[in-house]
Amino acid sequence: MKTNRVRRYGGRMLAVTMVACGATMAGALPASAADQPTKPELMADCASGLGKCSFNEPKLGEAYLGAFHQVSDSLFNCSSSDATQSMTWTDTVGSTDSLGGSVTAGGNIAGIIDLSVTATYSHTWTSTHAESSSLNMTVKPGEVGWISRAQVMQKVSGTWQTHYDNPAWGHYYWFVPDTITGPAKNGTDGRSNAVVVKSRPMTAAEKKSCSADASHKNRAFVQQR
Repeated sequence: MKTNRVRRYGGRMLAVTMVACGATMAGALPASAADQPTKPELMADCASGLGKCSFNEPKLGEAYLGAFHQVSDSLFNCSSSDATQSMTWTDTVGSTDSLGGSVTAGGNIAGIIDLSVTATYSHTWTSTHAESSSLNMTVKPGEVGWISRAQVMQKVSGTWQTHYDNPAWGHYYWFVPDTITGPAKNGTDGRSNAVVVKSRPMTAAEKKSCSADASHKNRAFVQQR
């Protein structure tokens, strides 16, 4: 990487630096904020392979059940009796870093974390989890129903070490702490994934559409999510 890289980022989160291979002279003043990379810049170099990266000293947190989120289409019941229908649901849960960026958007990041966790805990770390199934759902008259799911999640904390063949931002090595949140195996720490049927009363506008649309009048219909 060229050492005369444009410095145009001010007032941003700074990485913790370590100087190696005589990159700076002893007693030299620390780099200013404008001379240091942002975490997204370092992660981009890790993902692309421009920086030789490792995820050091990973520490797994206790598993927990994530938030429920809709995983099926919605069933609207415009009829005067209960409506029962088999609904298919699909769910894909990925991993995010401490800034909310996707760990699975491409590049080497997920593989580096997996390698580190496997070496430390002797089991693999999964960056994504995909699952699908179907479920019978009953919706009362004047209500909307859907299927929601919650995934067992787990955090892993560690420190990214980025090594450059040539000094980048004035140094060969950069370090930045990070916490990754991702899906955990069902049953981890006694936690289990959950799938539930949820419903709510139709809004006034939704009830109006039941009579305004001839194809919806006195029947149940599915609306894609």
